[in-house]
Amino acid sequence: MHKILIVDDEPGIRALVREYAEFIGHSVTEAEDGMEAVTLCRDNDFDIVFMDIMMPRMDGFSACKEIRKCKDVPVLMLSARGEEYDKLFGFEVGIDDYVVKPFSPKELMARANAIIARCAPKSKEAVPELLQIGSVSIDAPGRNVYVDGQKVELTTKEYDLLYHLVSNKNTVFSREQLLKAVWGYDFFGDDRTVDTHVRMLRSSLGKYRDYIVTIRGVGYKFEVQ
Repeated sequence: MHKILIVDDEPGIRALVREYAEFIGHSVTEAEDGMEAVTLCRDNDFDIVFMDIMMPRMDGFSACKEIRKCKDVPVLMLSARGEEYDKLFGFEVGIDDYVVKPFSPKELMARANAIIARCAPKSKEAVPELLQIGSVSIDAPGRNVYVDGQKVELTTKEYDLLYHLVSNKNTVFSREQLLKAVWGYDFFGDDRTVDTHVRMLRSSLGKYRDYIVTIRGVGYKFEVQ
């Protein structure tokens, strides 16, 4: 059983998620706006937060920033809008996934289960201590990334994507394969999520942005010439 916080100013959305989540055995807490969500997260531990964007008092993006200051709980953003800007900004503030309304409760929970499983503690023995490729190094146990010896700040998904590409250097992955490997769920039709994160990663890598190579018509690989 997982503990879920659903944050939305629409009672119908909260009821929809609660009904399905409780039906499959999860525990659900509700909040009507971002400010209430921040308070609940400070006082309680949740396995995942479903967060609407447009809400009174405090929007979802601001709430996510505040929650990140006290808890490292995964956040899945809900929105009636599917613009790339909203998704990009959400990933920049640290969300783990993005679902556009109207959505299927079954798909929502499939994504949530994958996020929770991916965020579960992994055996340290299974993780290499250090990955060094070209001028990029990854301290895997600490989930830290360095470029030319300088630490760079990455979101959870940026790190996971970079780690997967670097640990499988010179291997070409399709967008669908990256969605399954990094996001952990079957492909639902929005491979732009991968493209958005690749752009963010390239920006973080700076002058080494070309380490992430685009294979036209296929996908991406990490390669150092």
